[in-house]
Amino acid sequence: MKRFRSGMLLALAIPCLASFLSIRTSGAQAPPAGQGGPVGRSAPRSAPPFKKRILVLGAAKGFEHDSIPDAMATVWKMGRESGMWEAYLRTDYELITKKNFGRNGKNLTEFDALVFANTTGEMDLDDDQKHDLLSFVHDDGKGFVGIHAALDSNYKWPEYAEMIGGWFDQHPWMTFDAPIVLEDPSFPAVRHFPQAFMKRDEIYQAKQWSRDKVNVLLRLDETKLNYEDNPRIHRTDRDFAVAWSKMYGKGRVFYSTLGHTNESWNDPDIQKMYFEAVKWVLGLTEGSTNPHSKPVK
Repeated sequence: MKRFRSGMLLALAIPCLASFLSIRTSGAQAPPAGQGGPVGRSAPRSAPPFKKRILVLGAAKGFEHDSIPDAMATVWKMGRESGMWEAYLRTDYELITKKNFGRNGKNLTEFDALVFANTTGEMDLDDDQKHDLLSFVHDDGKGFVGIHAALDSNYKWPEYAEMIGGWFDQHPWMTFDAPIVLEDPSFPAVRHFPQAFMKRDEIYQAKQWSRDKVNVLLRLDETKLNYEDNPRIHRTDRDFAVAWSKMYGKGRVFYSTLGHTNESWNDPDIQKMYFEAVKWVLGLTEGSTNPHSKPVK
């Protein structure tokens, strides 16, 4: 599928996206009973009216992930089939504003949450747009979900790092079979994971990040990692978070480094994690944001 280019309103291409996902997932194995994904095939045909509206952005100013269309289309499809949200898909930052567009243009006042899907680089936002984005979450109490490379953004904008929880600082093991530990089994976006499991993905190392400011949901099992001759490893505490939740003012924030590969978006576990994450930032479910220390084995 061709990459969507900046400035296109992807909502106009929804029928194509739906067909695309139907083809991509038609061979996927159905999850076990009781562990179904967010949009199971047995769902009622008549979905309830949309409860919320979210803006999904996949505008990459740095490295362009091949999985951006998969991520955006999956978030749209989960909302459409569940009836829980209507998603607007964009590959530009024009709608990050509270100014009135006219011409039926939407702005942040029209949305209940933002999803940044593998956004990278310095976003072309003016000072008013930056203020509006931060106040959307901090003051208005709206939600924010950062997918993978949302952490690899805005290094000249410290308030962005404060909102999302940190910045990207290398991926020490590139794409590998990552040993992951569940830290908060009560949180809705991760409670379906076992206590320890493996996922093939690219796991980011975070800087300007502290456990004192977030609730770590998933982390790498530091006892099963290779540290030899790896100059990319910068964290001396060997604490590599894979997902976390936090508050930014009145707003809920969820971030996970999972979602780098195209294949991850065919994984029912990853789909369910982001489905529940969006529900949580929208206030449809409850989960902790209380920081805790790293569990001692």
